Amino acid sequence: MSAAELHTDVVVLGAGPGGYTAAFRAADLGQDTVLVERYPVLGGVCLNVGCIPSKALLHVARVLTEVAELRDAGLQMPAPALQTSALHAYSRQAVARLTQGLAQLAKQRRIKVLTGYGRFTSATSLELDDSQGQPCRVHFRHAIIATGSHALPLPQQPQHPHILDSTDALCLRELPKRMLVVGGGIIGLEMAAVYHALGTELTLVEMGEQLIPEADADIVRPLHKLISQRYRAIHTGVRVKTMHANDNGTIQVQLAASRGQLETAEYDAVLVAIGRYPNSAGLGLEGIGVQLHANGCIVTDTQQRTSIPDIYAIGDVAGQPMLAHKASHEAKVAAEVIAGLKSDFDNRVIPAVAYTDPELAWVGLTEHQARQQGLDYGTGVFPWAANGRALTLGRAEGITKLLFAKDTDRIIGMAAVGPQAGDLVAEAALAIEMGCVAADLALTIHPHPTLAETVGMAAEMWEGTLTDLYLPKRQN
Repeated sequence: MSAAELHTDVVVLGAGPGGYTAAFRAADLGQDTVLVERYPVLGGVCLNVGCIPSKALLHVARVLTEVAELRDAGLQMPAPALQTSALHAYSRQAVARLTQGLAQLAKQRRIKVLTGYGRFTSATSLELDDSQGQPCRVHFRHAIIATGSHALPLPQQPQHPHILDSTDALCLRELPKRMLVVGGGIIGLEMAAVYHALGTELTLVEMGEQLIPEADADIVRPLHKLISQRYRAIHTGVRVKTMHANDNGTIQVQLAASRGQLETAEYDAVLVAIGRYPNSAGLGLEGIGVQLHANGCIVTDTQQRTSIPDIYAIGDVAGQPMLAHKASHEAKVAAEVIAGLKSDFDNRVIPAVAYTDPELAWVGLTEHQARQQGLDYGTGVFPWAANGRALTLGRAEGITKLLFAKDTDRIIGMAAVGPQAGDLVAEAALAIEMGCVAADLALTIHPHPTLAETVGMAAEMWEGTLTDLYLPKRQN
């Protein structure tokens, strides 16, 4: 065998959270494994230019906001001095530790890591140019496609260094005085929170009628109200009509609402965060017969198989929701099926979290989805204004809401808004998977004083046993 020819049991294309999890699990199950990644380090978009660095910056943003909020508690501090280069280095520290750890884990499992862009040449082989530019062919028995997704640009979006996607925004090359964020989804709102805390004047536009349109309106409302007081403007039901770069480096943007032109303004930077598209092009999939959906995602079954039985797809490239924890779970399913285990993606729910300030999180059905499905459901809603821990944090705007099926009393969904809401939904995710009824949550003793109490109290609200608020007796 020449140096340019490799034979392996499993090749994994892409080393993000889904890809490296698939490779590690396959190796643990005794499969000879090759991992192909276009970047020189493991971790993919999420670890290197997504989830991890953004959360590091969001932590800094939250600390800055808390310092400002504590002035009402008598804490007077001078405005912090900002060094963007040091802040960028701080966000990279966690990334470096994690990527080094992944490299060590791959080495311990004796996984061969190749750097380059892989392309299928048949249903049992792919080729790539390695990091030295030398062609290499990998022959495999099984393949797992985990190539992720990329940010979508606006139609006819001009190329300019001040028109950013989420990756560009994380680099913090400079701090704009005025910024427009296009897209009121999770990514846009998270980056808006960072830049506002660092001193940028923010305008945010969302084409839909609501920020984070996949969440219920009552859960989004406290976030919208709070950031409306912080940002220059928030526009919903508004789209970008035109955008062009001026000679002075600013970006002129014309916004349009359904009723006509809204405004034309100049910004020092524009962040475009309108969604992501699967990285399925250029892989040679059409040539080997791998079926795609119209939206570019790869068609898979519940065992992550594509239309080619020995080729699997996981993560963003396999469809919504485009979440790292969903990709990791699919990764283990694919690796276990390849190893001959009885594995299947049969989870009832996948949690979603917006790491905004305040955080939003939901799992299971939203009220909107329950109504669409014609379900007979009820809710238990607990306001954080009656929670001691929330009041000590100065964050009484939060809400915890549980959805229950009326015929079975089982929990079918949860949503929360407030600090650490993303941590709270884990309990509801387990409860839904276990088929818990309202009493299971209401009778579970939650520690006091914590935000987690709001989950139990929302269940008590539905049960009619809550004592922390006065509940008029139900009419039979």
